[in-house]
Amino acid sequence: MSKTETTSRTGEDLSPVTQVKSAIAGFVGDFKSFQDDMSARLQQQEERLTMLDRKSHTAYRPALATSAEVEVPHQKAFNAYLRSGDDDGLRGLEFEGKAMSTAVNGDGGYLVDPVTSASVNSVLATTASIRAIANVVNVEATSYDVLIDTTEMGAGWASETGSSTETSTPIVDRIAIPLHELSALPKASQRLLDDAAFDIEGWLAGRIADKFARAEAAAFINGDGNDKPTGFLSHPAVDNDVWSWGNIGYVPTGADGGFAGADALIDLVYSLGAEYRANATFVMNSKTAGLVRKLKDADGRFLWSDGLAAAESARLLGYRVLIAEDMPDVAPGADAIAFGDFGTGYTVAERPDLRVLRDPFSAKPHVLFYATKRVGGDVSDFAAIKLLRFAVS
Repeated sequence: MSKTETTSRTGEDLSPVTQVKSAIAGFVGDFKSFQDDMSARLQQQEERLTMLDRKSHTAYRPALATSAEVEVPHQKAFNAYLRSGDDDGLRGLEFEGKAMSTAVNGDGGYLVDPVTSASVNSVLATTASIRAIANVVNVEATSYDVLIDTTEMGAGWASETGSSTETSTPIVDRIAIPLHELSALPKASQRLLDDAAFDIEGWLAGRIADKFARAEAAAFINGDGNDKPTGFLSHPAVDNDVWSWGNIGYVPTGADGGFAGADALIDLVYSLGAEYRANATFVMNSKTAGLVRKLKDADGRFLWSDGLAAAESARLLGYRVLIAEDMPDVAPGADAIAFGDFGTGYTVAERPDLRVLRDPFSAKPHVLFYATKRVGGDVSDFAAIKLLRFAVS
C-alpha cells in the first residue's frame, strides 16, 4: 500500500461522521457490559435471599397467631421486653426520641406501646360499667378538681328611677377527685413466651383489660374512696323530699323488697330535674332487670322495650338502661336502681398511660407482668343522680 493511500484512509477514519459512529458503538458496548454485570449481581442477590428464606422457612411458614406484617420499631422492642426482658431496644427508642420516648427505666416499668394500650382502653370503654355513661377526663396530675355552683345567683326587678338592692352571691363548691393506682399481675411461663406463635401483646392486653374493667366497675358503684374511687352508692342516701347537697336522693317503691306498682318508676323519673332527664339512664343489674321487664302499665303494656338493633341498649319508660352487675340485688331497703344523668353526675379521672414491669424472679418458672394504671372517680353533681329504694318509705 502506498503512502498516499494510507494517508487517504486515515483521513476518512478521522471524519466527523466516522467518529460519532465509533463513539456510539463504544457507548452501546459499554452499556451492554454494564447491563450484563447488573443482571449477574441481581441474580446472585436473589439466590442468596432464597437460600436465607429456605433456612428460616419464613416464606413457607403460615402466620399462626401473629400478624404477617412487619413490626414497627417500638412494637418490636416492647415485644422483646415482654418475652425476654431485653430492654436495649426500649432504651434505644427512648434516646432516639421515637414512639417510646416516654419510657422509664426497668425499675419503674415501661409504658405500653400504643397498640396494646389502645386494646386495653377499648375494652374498658365498652364494658358494662359506669365509665360508659360517666364524664371521663384525662389528667396529668395526681387529682382532678370539679367546681360546682350549688346555689342560684340572686336577681330582682328594678324600675327606671328606683334604687337597686344587693342580691345574694352564688356559692361554688370544689370537689377533689384523687387518682388511685389500679394494678394487675398476670403471669405466663417462659416456655410460652418463647413460642413465637403466641401473641404476647394480645394476651397481655386481654388479661389486663379484664382485671381493670372488673375492678373499676365495682369501685365506681361501691368504692369507699380508700385507695380506690368513691362509688356513688357510698354517699349518704336520703329521702328525696328532704334532699340536700352532698347526699343522693331516693324514692321508695312503697313495698319492702319489691314493687307496689309501676308508679314507683315514674316517681323516680320525675324526681330528677328537667335539665338532667334528657340525658338520663337507668342503672341496674341483671336480676333487677328481670323483675322490671315484667312490669306493665294500666293498659297492660310493658314498660320495658328491647333495642331495635343488636348494639342498641334496652329502654325503660323511654330511657336507656345500663346493666351493671355490681348494683345490689332487690332486697328490703336496697337501692337497687339508679336513674340520672351520669355524664354530669359522675366523673372518672385517669392518667392516659399504662405501665408494665416484667418480673422473672418472684414466681419462677413463671414470669409476672405488673401492670399499673392511675384512675379515680366520684360524684360531681349530687342533684343529677337519684335512687329507687325497695322499701315502704
